[in-house]
Amino acid sequence: MRTSRIRATVLATATAALALSLTACGGNDGAKSDDAAGQNRSASGADANGSSAKANGTDAKGQTESASSGAGASAGKGGEASGVEECVGDELLVTAEHRLADQQGDHLLLTAVNKSDKPCLITSYPSVKINGEGTTLPLSKKAEGGHQEIAVRPGGKVYSAVNLFDYGKDNRTGSGLSVALRGRDGQEKPAYSVDVKGEKPQFTYNEADVLNWNAEKPYDF
Repeated sequence: MRTSRIRATVLATATAALALSLTACGGNDGAKSDDAAGQNRSASGADANGSSAKANGTDAKGQTESASSGAGASAGKGGEASGVEECVGDELLVTAEHRLADQQGDHLLLTAVNKSDKPCLITSYPSVKINGEGTTLPLSKKAEGGHQEIAVRPGGKVYSAVNLFDYGKDNRTGSGLSVALRGRDGQEKPAYSVDVKGEKPQFTYNEADVLNWNAEKPYDF
């Protein structure tokens, strides 16, 4: 009980002092409060893509980077002005993992890691051909983002996915991909072969499509 009284007295004193301070400051308080609130929102708010708070430093354009990306990818525009060039493909290590094999939501998770010592920009969605053959897979109608460039720092990661649709008959089988990046102009860059990994690397499908590159994994499985 003694501790509670002490805390109550301190709180009352602090409250009274704060009231006197506000009375003395007059009309400037509103502006200061708004400014402080704006700073708090800037420090804790989400970015345009709904990413969590930005707190890991700045990218080449002076924008704060998304803490949720973990590996140093940040979304933004104006890469040419900042001196950061587009990713070509040879600076990235792309892997594919078969996720949820034989289950609903079957897909291939694509992960691209910047193995170079310089940041580069990635945008749009990957150009993917299953087994390196046939036509390029279309962009999923449910894809989000893709319009913003993502600056991928050395060691940073970006993600996409190949969605697999299996209707139970007339299936095709795959075990690898060819993956190429797209530039701002939509043109494809050099393609690279990627072997699919996972508990069941081989997969079957009737149709497939892809998602845009993103600083976060597309599915929370």
